[in-house]
Amino acid sequence: MKVLAIIPARGGSKGLSKKNIKQLGNIPLIGWSINSALNSKLVNKTIVTSDSEEIIEIARTFNAEIPFTRPSELASDTANSKDVIVHAINWYLAQNQSFDYIVLLQPTSPFRKKGDIDKMITNAIKSGADLVVSVKKTDSNPYYVLFEEDEKGYLKSSKKGDFTRRQDCPVVYEYNGSIYVIKTESLLKNNSMKFDKTVKFEMDNYHSVDIDNQFDFDFAEFLLQNN
Repeated sequence: MKVLAIIPARGGSKGLSKKNIKQLGNIPLIGWSINSALNSKLVNKTIVTSDSEEIIEIARTFNAEIPFTRPSELASDTANSKDVIVHAINWYLAQNQSFDYIVLLQPTSPFRKKGDIDKMITNAIKSGADLVVSVKKTDSNPYYVLFEEDEKGYLKSSKKGDFTRRQDCPVVYEYNGSIYVIKTESLLKNNSMKFDKTVKFEMDNYHSVDIDNQFDFDFAEFLLQNN
C-alpha cells in the first residue's frame, strides 16, 4: 500500500498576500502541513506542488519533495484541486511510480492532531471508501438558518423542515478543508472530487481553522497564543 501526500500551494492569493509562506507561530504556514505529512507513519512520500520558486525553496527547508514546478495553467484562479492532483499522479506514472491513495493537505489548514492522517488512511482502507474527508459540524444548519431567494425574491428555507429549535435539526456536516484521503483509482475514473462512497472524519472547531484572509490568520494566531 503506497500513499502520496500532496500539498498544493500556488503563489497567487487574493485574500491574503503570500499566505502560504506567512509566519504562523514562527513557522511558515505551509510548514505546518508538511510537518503533519512527514509525521504520518503511513504516508510514503510528501510533495509540494507549486508555481512559486519562493514557496518551493521554503518547502525544501522543511524536507518536502519538489519533483516538478507546477505548470502555470494549473496555478490560476480557475484551476481546480482534481487537475492539480491528477497532474502529480501522471507525473509519477511517467516515472513508473504509482500510489494507491492520495492524501491532500491544504496549507491553509494548519491545525491537525497528530495521528489524524493515519486514522483517515486506515479508515479508507478498511471501509473501501473512495474518499475519507475531514469535516466539522456546521454552524449554518440549512434546516434552520440558511435561506435562498425564490423567483419572486422571497427568502425560502434551503432545506425543508419544521423545526423551531436549532438543537432539534438533523446534524449537518461541512468539509473543513483540512484532510482528504482519496483512492487513486476512484479519482482517475471520476469527473470531479465528488464521490458516491464518501466517509466523514469529524474534527472540532479548533482543528478546523481555515485561513483565507487576514481575519482568519489573526484568529489562528490568537488561538496559538492562548494555547
